[in-house]
Amino acid sequence: MFQTLKPTALVLGMIATGLLTGLPSLAFAQAAKGEPVRVRGAIVALQGDSLQVKTREGETVDLALADGWTVSGVASATLGDIKPGDFVGIASLPKADGGDGALEVLVFPPAMKGTGEGSYGWDLKPNSTMTNATVADAVKDVNGRTVTVSFHGKEKKIAVPDGTPVVTIAPATKDDLKPGARVFVTAAKAADGKLSAQRVVVGNNGVVPPM
Repeated sequence: MFQTLKPTALVLGMIATGLLTGLPSLAFAQAAKGEPVRVRGAIVALQGDSLQVKTREGETVDLALADGWTVSGVASATLGDIKPGDFVGIASLPKADGGDGALEVLVFPPAMKGTGEGSYGWDLKPNSTMTNATVADAVKDVNGRTVTVSFHGKEKKIAVPDGTPVVTIAPATKDDLKPGARVFVTAAKAADGKLSAQRVVVGNNGVVPPM
């Protein structure tokens, strides 16, 4: 049975894979028992509790939606929305000149601060990582904005190039899961290869989930 998630809870899901094994948190908490699989793509069809998605790799996959499955959205935000003390999830890649460069930034609601804290391997791109952490400071310099985040007593500086997607959590309903809508799903893969999920993250108003 479907239910809508409020912004606060909805991030919980998202992040848990910890959205992230990794966001294990941007993660989305692991959807169910089994190997976690992150699915990114466009909806082909939603029929009852079965969601069909054409992935970014071009494959069409079927996802069984578990009882009580939830849906959340993402909406555009700006770097100006980020303040010291905020909790963010940043996917990044090592830069050739050292340090990390952001691929995307997710700004969490205050109630989700601390969820999935840490830095994990991520599969947005080869060699990417996901860091869920508290913003220590955000400064503008000649190279653009650099965000310093702290987690588990460590600090990490991440450059955020112009054009980097910045999003936050937004409400969404089952009605938003239309053919063509872009989604991010952390699913569990059973021994027989079937995928199941408890949460779906969908883009709002043309915003593509960048995770």
